[in-house]
Amino acid sequence: MRGTRLWLVIAMIAALFATALVAGCGDDDDDDDATTETTDSATADIQTIEEGVLSIGTDAPYPPFIIGTPEDADFTGYEIDLFNGVAEQLGYEVQYTNTGFNTIFRDTANGLFDTAVASATIDGEREKVVDFTDPFYEASNALLVAEGSDIQSVDDLSGAIVGTQDGTTQEKFATNETDAGEVRGFPQGPDAISALVTGQVDAVIIEQPVAADAVEKQGGVEIVEELETGELFGWAVAPENDGLREALNEALATLKEDGTMDGLYEEYFATGPPPSVAAGSTNEQLTDD
Repeated sequence: MRGTRLWLVIAMIAALFATALVAGCGDDDDDDDATTETTDSATADIQTIEEGVLSIGTDAPYPPFIIGTPEDADFTGYEIDLFNGVAEQLGYEVQYTNTGFNTIFRDTANGLFDTAVASATIDGEREKVVDFTDPFYEASNALLVAEGSDIQSVDDLSGAIVGTQDGTTQEKFATNETDAGEVRGFPQGPDAISALVTGQVDAVIIEQPVAADAVEKQGGVEIVEELETGELFGWAVAPENDGLREALNEALATLKEDGTMDGLYEEYFATGPPPSVAAGSTNEQLTDD
C-alpha cells in the first residue's frame, strides 16, 4: 500500500512538471509572435509607391551634391551617395527621376515621389506642403561674378541682373534682400552660372559648394562674397508618411554614428559636418526664410 501511494505521488509530480513545461513553452511562442507582429507593424509603416523601392524625385545636375545629367539616372555626389547609403540601411532599391525643382515638393506631397532628394533647404514655407527629415548638410550662399567684375558684394547689386535657380531660397534672398534691378530665375543652378559666363546676367547667388565647383571646373568666374545663412538641407516626404520619414531619420542617424557621413563630407567638402548636422534634428533647426 505504501508503495502504491508512493508511485501515485511520483506520477502526480511528473504530471505537474509536464504541465508547467508546456505552459512555459506556450509563453515563449507568445513572445515570439509578439516580436514578429511588432516587426511587421514597423515595416508596414513605411509606405512607398512600389514595394521594396524608393521612388525619388531629384533635380540634376547640382554638383557637388548631385552629379550627372538629366538623361542619366546613375547619379553620384555627396547627397546621392549619402541617400544611397540610407536606402541600403533600409534594404530598399532606389529609382531616381529627374524633375523640376519648382514642382518637386508639390509632386512629393501628391504621391508622385516617395522622397525629394534635391538639396532642399528645410524651410517653414515648404513645411506647409511636405515634411522634412533631419538635416544632412548646413548650407551657405555665395555671390558669383565674372572675373574682373565691378561687383564685389551684395551691396553692389543695385540695378544689376542677378541669376538664381527658380523656387530656391537664393531666389527669395535676391528678391527680398538686395537692390537688384532684376532677379532672373533659371530651371537649374548650372543654367544660371552658364548665363553668367555668357553675359546674360551680372551675378549669380547660389549655394557656396556649387559656386566653388564652377570656379574650379568651369573657370572665368569667381566668388566675391560668401553669405552665411544657417540653412539646413533635408529630404522631403509627404506629410502623412511619418513611417517613411522616421525610417529615413533612423538610417541617417546610423550613417552619422558609423562615420559614413564624416567620410563623405571630407570627400566632397574637405571638412567634417558641423554640430547642426552631426547631431541636429528638423524640429530643432527649422528656418522660416
